[in-house]
This record gives sequence, structure tokens and C-alpha cells, in this order.
Amino acid sequence: MSPAALSAFILLGALVLFVSEKVRHDLVAFLALIACLVTGLVAPGDAFSGFADPAVIAVAAVLVVGRAIELSGAAGAVANRIIPARAPFAMRLACLLLVGALLSAFMNNIAALVITMPIAAEIARSAKRSAGATLMPLAFATILGGMTTLIGTPANLILSSVRETRLGAPFGFFTMTPVGVAVTVVGLAYLCVVGWRLLPARRGDAADGKPPWRVYELVVPDERLDAAQVRARLRGAGGRLLAAFRGIDRIGAQGALQAQDRLLVLSRKNQWSVGTTAGLVSDLSVDHVPDAVTVRVAVAHGSPLIGLGYDEVRTRSRQQLQVVAVGPRVARERRQLADMRISAGDQLYIRGPQAELGSFSAGARVLEIDRHDPVPTARGRASGILAVFAAAIACIVGLGMSPALAFTAAAVLIAALRLLPPEEIYRSIDWSVIVLLAAMIPVGQSFEDSGAAAIAAQWLGHVLAGMPLVAVLAALCTVTLLLSIFLNNVATAIIMGPLAIDAAGLLHVSPDAALLAVLIGASSDFLTPIGHQNNLLVMGPGGYRFSDYARMGAPLVVAVVACAAVTLSVLYG
Repeated sequence: MSPAALSAFILLGALVLFVSEKVRHDLVAFLALIACLVTGLVAPGDAFSGFADPAVIAVAAVLVVGRAIELSGAAGAVANRIIPARAPFAMRLACLLLVGALLSAFMNNIAALVITMPIAAEIARSAKRSAGATLMPLAFATILGGMTTLIGTPANLILSSVRETRLGAPFGFFTMTPVGVAVTVVGLAYLCVVGWRLLPARRGDAADGKPPWRVYELVVPDERLDAAQVRARLRGAGGRLLAAFRGIDRIGAQGALQAQDRLLVLSRKNQWSVGTTAGLVSDLSVDHVPDAVTVRVAVAHGSPLIGLGYDEVRTRSRQQLQVVAVGPRVARERRQLADMRISAGDQLYIRGPQAELGSFSAGARVLEIDRHDPVPTARGRASGILAVFAAAIACIVGLGMSPALAFTAAAVLIAALRLLPPEEIYRSIDWSVIVLLAAMIPVGQSFEDSGAAAIAAQWLGHVLAGMPLVAVLAALCTVTLLLSIFLNNVATAIIMGPLAIDAAGLLHVSPDAALLAVLIGASSDFLTPIGHQNNLLVMGPGGYRFSDYARMGAPLVVAVVACAAVTLSVLYG
């Protein structure tokens, strides 16, 4: 088998694994790298060259700086000042989406969503609408904003690295800003005027005035109870019995229940009211803190809680907070809460003092859905972080310093000045993304070196030959977008960047126009919840179905591709 065929076969296998969602994306990337090593497509000395790539270093440094801005409370304070407290729903939504897009231009777009998601829920609640009316538009807005600067998303840095390798110089910090801003303006206008109206308001959403479903455990008191009688009592109290456990074993919900048996219950009410009515008890104490509240949160990607048990919340909050209920995943799996481990996207119901909830949510990277308690802004620290951030951008734009060097220096300075808690330095980096990047870079290089990229580019050039520039750019953007549905945008950029440059040479169009078309397409998966982490994060809290993304996202995709193609054809025609 020829090297080009081998490379194509390995990438196809990686694509199948990426789509299956059964294997972690970073592990898929390493498996693809090992396959390239075994087949000789990547030399052993180049296997770990991706870890030294400036784009990978820049991504890690940007994540540290962005986390410092997030924890400082400065971005949240700005968001609250810009969004009017009393205004019509449409105006507040427009301001929210604009803030989300602006934040995501200069920090990780997941962090931008973390900051603005509680505001989105509050806007929906005050307008007596479902949270679904604001959360998906906000997720899309933060993705759009990431297209406008070099650091808006890791894919932008990867394509800049591709340009430096192939054309001798990277992108400037604002090279993509003209097309990115044009696409973002068109996208935000659509989301504000039309998009949110296309989302169905389902019964059971917050708009119907009912609390969301929650899952918790109740304990059989010191007596013997009939299981059928307990089920009837629970129904009368507003609950539903999901499973029963005796010790570590699951038991049938028939016959008699014994003292200390644990019952997994689904309800819209809290466990203390349901337990009192049903003759059951909760082993969680009711605190008497005057300002204690219960908030529903979603666990973001990169949260330090992922993989840990629910008791870790109590430990990390110095016994101030506790998980009193959890979301729908446990209802599907029907396992004891002690056996469950927190996953990205999980919903937790956390109870405790308001001040402690605010600081914990920021540090644990959980997104408050039902209550907004902003992180207090430490003005001195926030000013220092913003000054360092601005200096890094000034060095890139004014002095021509590489993003990797500028933001690494910024991250080191933030750490040296203790502007970010020491434990947050390494925690702020999403290591799965770093590993994915570092492993996929040699794989992508092998796709190019083996000749597979040239063959694909020739085929693409043959198909697009004779078409006007606007059609060529629209096609490149669309192909990239469709690939990003199955891959994440980083892997898509690694594959499509060299291919776009080769195709541009065959079609005699500007390679920058082709690369920017790929840049827009790589971050434009508005059709599925799996194409971007922000889409997935709002799926549960917004009560969305898989098809809802295409319902609102399909017109947005058409608008984005058309706007990008027209703008780039004007700029580079």
C-alpha cells in the first residue's frame, strides 16, 4: 500500500473513532500517531515534535491567562454593567450575545460561556421564558466570537502555524478580524431577530413554571415497609422510585423494604419535603445558614471535579457546600450516588452559603444555571491581570512577537505576581486539548508528506476548477464545516489547513483567503451538539434535543458560509 493510501486509511480510522464517541479524543489522536509510527509515516524522532510546536505552547499559555481573567471577576463585572437590568427581552438578549462574542474573542470560549451562562438563565427567567430561549443562542455567539482574533480558539493558532510552515510567516493577531467580525455581526443579527424564535418551548421547561427534575436518595427508617406502599407514598409526595439498594446490592422494588435500604428517587421537589410526606428520611442535614440557597449547575469541560465523587464538593469547599441532588444522567443509569463519578455536562444541585457558592463555582468551573451569584471583583488583581494581557497583545501586534512567546511570558508573569492562585496554574490548562493537538500535528504532517493531501487537493481543485472565487471559498468553508461535525475543530484545522493551501495553488487563488475560509468553517458547527463543547454544555440545561441544533443552526450555517465567502472574495479578489 502506498504511503498516501496508508495515511488516508489511518485518518479514516481516526475519523470513525472520533465519530463513535466511545474513545476519548486525545486517546484517538495518540492511536493515530502510533499507527503512523508503526507504518513509517512518522519518524520516531518526530513523534513528539507536536509538544514543541509554538501553537501548542500558545494554546496552553492562553488558557492560563484566560483563566486568570475569568477568576478575577473582571469579565463578569463588565458583562453585568453592559447588559441592562430592565429592558425588553430582545434587547437584553442582544446585549448578552454581544458580550459573549466579545469575551470569546480574547479568552477561551468555554470560559466566556461560564461567565455569561448564569446571566442568560436570569434573562430567560425574568422574561418568563425557558432557559432554552437564551442558552443555545449564547453558545453560538461565543463560538462566533472566537473567529475574530488569533487567540479566539485553538484552531486559529493551528492554522497560523500551518501558514508559518508553508508560507513563511504566521497570521497576525487581527488578520482574521475583518471576515470574523463580518460573520459575527451577521450571525448575531440572525440569532437576535430570528434564531431564538425557532427553538420550541416544550412542556417541562422552566417556562411552564415548574422546577426541573432532580435525583437524590432517601433512606427507609427503622421499620419494615411494603415496597408497593412506598411507591404509592412517593407518587403522592411528587416523587418516583427509580431503584432500591441494600448495602452495595441493587434489590427488586417488590416485597418488603428493610431499615436503612436506600431508595433512588426522581422528583421536582427537594428530598426533605418528599421524605416527610412519604415517611422516609434523608441523611443530608438541612443547614440553618440564613443565606443558604440551592443552585443547579452544569459541570464544564476542564472542571477539576470531573472523575471525582459528589462528596468532593464538600471537601473542596471546606465543608461549606454539599451536593443535595443530581441531574438526569443518574436517572438513566440508576446507580447509587456513592458509585457515581462526575462527568462533563452533568447537572448538580449544590446547597450552601451564597458567598461560598460564588467563589466555588469559579474555581471548580461549574456553570450556575438557576441563580447568578457573580464572583467578587478584586480590583487590584483584576487590573494587574488585564494590564499583563494587554501588554501581551501589544507585543504581538506592535513588536511582531510570536503568540507563544508573548502569552507564555504573560502566564509566567501572572504566576510570579501571584495574580492567579498557584493551584490554578496547571488546572487551568485543558490537557486533553494539549495532548490532542500535540499528537495530531505529526499525524497531519504525515498526511501532507505522504502525498495524500496533494491528491485530495488535486481532486478538490478539479471539482472547483472554473468556478468564481466566491464559490470556491464557499466550497472550502462548507467542506471544512462538514468535517468539523465529525471531528473537533482542532483536528479539522490540522487536516484542512495544508489541503486548502495546496488547493489554492492549483486554483490560483490567495492561500490566505483559502486558510481563512477553513478558519471560519472549522468553528461553524451549529448543526449538532457534539461539534463544539459549548453546544454540548447547554444541551442539558436548555432541555434541547439533537434536532434543535439543526433547526436553529442550519440557517445560521448558510448565512455564515455566504458572508465569509463574499467578504473574503472582496478582500482577496
